[in-house]
Amino acid sequence: MTITPPALSVFETVESEVRSYCRGWPAVFDRAQGARLTDEDGHSYLDFFAGAGSLNYGHNNPVLKRALLDYLERDGITHGLDMATTAKRAFLESFQNTILRPRDLPYKVMFPGPTGTNAVEAALKLARKVKGREAIVSFTNAFHGMSLGSLAVTGNAFKRAGAGIPLVHGTPMPFDNYFDGKVPDFLWFERLLEDQGSGLNKPAAVIVETIQGEGGINVARPEWLRALKALCERQDMLLIVDDIQMGCGRTGAFFSFEEAGITPDIVTLSKSISGYGLPMSLCLFNPELDVWSPGEHNGTFRGNNPAFVTATAALDTYWADGGMEKQTTARGEQVEQALLAICDENSAYGAHYRGRGLAWGLEFSDPQRATAVCARAFELGLLLETSGPQSEVVKLLPPLTITPDELDEGLRTLARAVRETA
Repeated sequence: MTITPPALSVFETVESEVRSYCRGWPAVFDRAQGARLTDEDGHSYLDFFAGAGSLNYGHNNPVLKRALLDYLERDGITHGLDMATTAKRAFLESFQNTILRPRDLPYKVMFPGPTGTNAVEAALKLARKVKGREAIVSFTNAFHGMSLGSLAVTGNAFKRAGAGIPLVHGTPMPFDNYFDGKVPDFLWFERLLEDQGSGLNKPAAVIVETIQGEGGINVARPEWLRALKALCERQDMLLIVDDIQMGCGRTGAFFSFEEAGITPDIVTLSKSISGYGLPMSLCLFNPELDVWSPGEHNGTFRGNNPAFVTATAALDTYWADGGMEKQTTARGEQVEQALLAICDENSAYGAHYRGRGLAWGLEFSDPQRATAVCARAFELGLLLETSGPQSEVVKLLPPLTITPDELDEGLRTLARAVRETA
C-alpha cells in the first residue's frame, strides 16, 4: 500500500507547531474499530500504538460503546466534579470488588483530574505532605508527565528543557541495569542516604515505572523492584509506582507491579483506566496516607462520569476472571517469537528486543534506524512510534484485544519494514 500525504493546510496554518504524532503519520484519520484506523481516503492502518496505551481494549470497543451510549441516551450526569453520582458509585464498587479486594490491596481511591500528570502531581504532593519533606527520587530515563512537578522527576532532557525554569526537588538515581550489571543495585543510592555529607536531602518518596515506556521499554527485574521496596521501608520513604502506561493489564496482570509481589504505598493510573480513551486518572494510596483536607487538592474535570461508565464496563467485561491476563501473556509470547526472528535476521545491525506482556521495544545499534522503520511501517499501513531518549527504540503497544491474526499481520509488516530500511 502506498500512502500519499494529504494537504494538511488547516492543521499547518491554524494548529500549533507543538503537534508531533501527525508529522510521522501524515494522514487525516476518520474512523476506527478494534485494532484498525481508517483515514478519510479509505486507507486502513493496523494500530500498534493504541492511543499511547490509552486504548487497551481497542478503538470503539462495542461493549464499552454500548454502555456509554445507553448512559448518554438516558441523560446521565456527564460533569460531576466530586459529587456523588450513580456512575461513580458503580465504578468504585466494581474497582473495589474486581481489582482491589482479589489482590488484597487496601487502597483509597482519589480522582485527581483527567490526565496522568494530574495523578502524578497528586501523588508527589501527598507524599510531601505525609512525610514533611520536599525531595523526591526518580530514575534515569523516567517519564512521569509534562506539568512542572512531573517534569522534575522526568529524565528526558528535551522535555525538561521545555519547562523554561529550574526543575527542583527531584534527584535521579540509576534505573535497573543502567550500568549493565557492573554495579550492585542501589549501591550509590543507599550510600548517599546514609552519608550525612552527601548533600542529598532525605526524600519523601521514590517514584518508579516498572517498565519505562517513553524511556525505551526498559524492564525492571522483579528482584530489583523488591529490593527497591525494601530500601524504601528501611529508609522511611514512600514508594510510588507510576502505572499510567503499563497498568490496566498492559504487562499481563492488571497492575504491572504484581509480578514482583510488592505493594506500593501510592499508585497512579490513567490512560486505559477509562477503557475508551476518555480522560480519567486515579491516585491510589494506603488508608493511613489519606491526610487530605476537603478540597485541598481538586480539579474541575475530575468527575468525568462518561469515563466512569466505560471504566466500569471494561472492568466487568475483561477483569471478572483471569482470561484477559492469560490472553495478554499468550499474545506477548507471539510478539517475542517474532521479535526474536527479526533480531536473528538483523544480528549484523546489533538488533535486540525487550518487553513483557504487550509492551515491547526493538532497538538497533544505529539510533536513527528506529525512526526509519516506523516511517516505512506507516507507508505499509502499520502505526508504530519510537521511544527512548534518542527515539532509538521501535515501540510496540497493540491493543490487548487484538486477534492473533491481526498481531501476526502487524509483526510481518514490522519485519518487512526492518528489512527495507537495512
